[in-house]
Amino acid sequence: MGEKHTLSAEEAAAILGISRETLYAYVSRGIIRSQPAGDGTRRHRYATADVEAARQRREQQRNPSAAIEKALNWGAPLLESSITLIENGRLYYRGIDAAKLALEAEFEEVAGLLWTGQLDAGVFADTVRQWPKGIAQHGELEPTNRFLAALPLAATDPAAYDLRPEGIMSSGARIMHLFTMLLAGVPPAVGGIVAALLDGWALPPGAGELLSAALVLCADHELNVSTFTARCIASAEATPYAVVQGGLAALQGIRHGGHTERVEALLLEAGKPKAAGALIAARLRRGDSLPGFGHPLYPDGDPRARVLLRLVAQDYGRTEAAELALAVAEAAENLLGLRPNVDFALVTLARALKLPPNSALGLFALGRTAGWLGHALEQYAAGTLIRPRARYTGQWPASAGMVD
Repeated sequence: MGEKHTLSAEEAAAILGISRETLYAYVSRGIIRSQPAGDGTRRHRYATADVEAARQRREQQRNPSAAIEKALNWGAPLLESSITLIENGRLYYRGIDAAKLALEAEFEEVAGLLWTGQLDAGVFADTVRQWPKGIAQHGELEPTNRFLAALPLAATDPAAYDLRPEGIMSSGARIMHLFTMLLAGVPPAVGGIVAALLDGWALPPGAGELLSAALVLCADHELNVSTFTARCIASAEATPYAVVQGGLAALQGIRHGGHTERVEALLLEAGKPKAAGALIAARLRRGDSLPGFGHPLYPDGDPRARVLLRLVAQDYGRTEAAELALAVAEAAENLLGLRPNVDFALVTLARALKLPPNSALGLFALGRTAGWLGHALEQYAAGTLIRPRARYTGQWPASAGMVD
């Protein structure tokens, strides 16, 4: 833990409204992590994230209703999961840095990690299935709508109702191979998903590293709205096909993956790299937002975007599309102190590789399907129905004794 992610004993105790002795008790019980201050004294510093989590738990104890309401909007953890951790500005899958996985592991291996806890592409070994006739139609639709149109036909697969872990993973692998075929027109063969994308989009082999990194970094992001939706559906013991269908429906929203369309519009508005500063200034004057920048969980910048934009700059930095996007990112940081998020990075990647329209969201959906299925596996195993209660704020019926 660096100093920027820690607090002094005085700061931690003040935030929690407790004495220093109680703070030390929290440390001894493993609730809050501490480390030597490193200044030659016996003082310690305390993990900011742990202090904030403890503060939220105390608030929940004092006012459970208000705390639960806040938990649904970037608040305290709502469900238990062993898949993804977002901590100190970094993203981890099963305790492994996702940025490292993006550069060193195959996408199928990372899907195996999310599903089984092991980096193993073997879960994709048995994915051969004769799909119903007409499943690859609707080519005129954007990718995610193509996926949604195909899923009801694919769900006629009798194996879809096998909710044992091995059955779920087999269905998941078939779904992801189907999406790959619908996205690029080529079904995965010996080379796997990335090889099929390279073939279908007629890209050079060197682009494989960038596509693989994008899929890995999109694979999961804890309890975002699409993943929470997927878990709710899995809790009802619907099939994996229904889980993915629900996740896709949520992902398309403009406050989630659909945000990529707004990023695309921003870059089209900029036009040329030299106009990036003027674009930001004009948006400031109009009071317009800047899509593709900032993320509530990453005050110091989205680590997924850092990796992808570095790879784009490294291999495609001289393309007109990459030069424009990188100029807009630089202007946003210089003028507003804002850094790009994964939506901006995906659009930059798609434009640099000259992918078909809406491919950024298609890649996002293909990658995130691995995470939805990982969370579904957890939820099926939990065997509990996600069914929160609503706090009623409407008019009370006279029979309830609340109206004269």
